[in-house]
Amino acid sequence: MLNTAPIVLFVYNRLDHTEKTIQALKENQLAAESDLYIYSDAAKNPEATQSVDRVRSYIKTVSGFKNVYIRLRDTNLGVDDNVILGVTEVINQRGRVIVLEDDLVTSPYFLKYMNDALELYQYEEQVISIHGYSYAIKEKLKETFFLKGADCWGWATWKRGWDLMELDGQKLLDRFVNDRLKTEFNFDNTYPYISALEQQAAGNTKHWDIRWYASAFLLGKLTLYPGQSMVKNIGHDASGTHCGVSNLYDVELAQLPLNVKTEITPDQQAYQAYAGFLRDSANPAARKKKGLSWISKIFK
Repeated sequence: MLNTAPIVLFVYNRLDHTEKTIQALKENQLAAESDLYIYSDAAKNPEATQSVDRVRSYIKTVSGFKNVYIRLRDTNLGVDDNVILGVTEVINQRGRVIVLEDDLVTSPYFLKYMNDALELYQYEEQVISIHGYSYAIKEKLKETFFLKGADCWGWATWKRGWDLMELDGQKLLDRFVNDRLKTEFNFDNTYPYISALEQQAAGNTKHWDIRWYASAFLLGKLTLYPGQSMVKNIGHDASGTHCGVSNLYDVELAQLPLNVKTEITPDQQAYQAYAGFLRDSANPAARKKKGLSWISKIFK
């Protein structure tokens, strides 16, 4: 019998998004066999108290999972510290985790994809994580493929992977010793990931995801991606802390299970396809057409 990984969900003050995220998750075939941990951050100001309380009332009613464990933060940690501490707590107890935030709607086969991949690659040291989201690429990609680094929209990892997370952004930045490495990190200079890391290292942001990506990338670790997305982000409606309004990242969710077995090597076709997507996204005409603040993905 498959040893299902615990799901860790981070919520704050968006009741509508949270309901959609949990409803989609409940429709997964492995939901009833999976433990769900919900971390609810506290209100950061009096104005947020009512909306946070509404979310907290709702999550206390959630069912459809093997067990539901609720963690209510007493003080506001912010999404970044909440994620880091929550993932660390659960992964230290359980050895592996599947991680979602409150604006991610999943395919009915998301949990199968995650658990199959966690099982298959658990002893492959080069594989650091599994990712659920994939851009709406026009060209056909492999059913599943690997890219160097790590990502943040519906993902999973093992304790051995999460233990490699370097929290000191400056230490990570210091290891980018040449332009070639920076260019690769920036997806052929189509997206300013180095700038995001510089902002974090300078103390201007607290973003956990840029540190997760850089930690994996600098160690040459790989993340598995689906050719068709298992995750849809519904948060680009200006309701989130780090997201503006955009439909550029909209995708059609996979409606069939995926074969997670693939060659453990960076997929150059997928890398170039992603770079092309990001390059097109940076075009001013495309940003205007899509209503996009294109820096918003890294600042989720």
